[in-house]
Amino acid sequence: MSLNVAVVVGSLRKASFNRSVALAVKELAAPRLNLNIVEIGDLPLYNPDLDDAAPAPWTRFRGDVAAADAVLFVTPEYNRSIPGALKNAIDVGSRPYGKSVWQGKPAAVISVSPGLLGAFGANHHLRQPLVFLDMPVLQQPEMYLSKAGDFIGADGKVNNDATRDFLKSFAGKFADWIERVRAGS
Repeated sequence: MSLNVAVVVGSLRKASFNRSVALAVKELAAPRLNLNIVEIGDLPLYNPDLDDAAPAPWTRFRGDVAAADAVLFVTPEYNRSIPGALKNAIDVGSRPYGKSVWQGKPAAVISVSPGLLGAFGANHHLRQPLVFLDMPVLQQPEMYLSKAGDFIGADGKVNNDATRDFLKSFAGKFADWIERVRAGS
């Protein structure tokens, strides 16, 4: 049986390295994991005044995440942290209080950057709210992908065999993690 994974990509850019990596993992994880990107670009900013009449994009987003067995976050780094759109998506999914769609869902983080640090700061900043949201996060292997322009071609595809092998190994470890968390061990 395939596990359903909601993929939240923190970059909104059309030619996003992060989306390219997410799509590569989707391909490499099958058939064990069924990854589906849950779009965040249309989410209005979270405002508790709207909780009683949630905007349609919030309802769609919350439903897509709630239906998943796990969540994969793929994020760039902006100013040593996560992008505002990703933080907004986390907030939308965590509210109203007591109705979080995140709680208990196994998670993993991949951070991608054209720079040398592989978005290390964003990766670790993202883990802080995930702990609060009671999301058990895969610790190993850590996924900091640096110099993304070197392994993602003009066609938007991962074109380096070593990177593809690393992503495939990661997907297998993530599947194992989801199964362990779901089994309660």
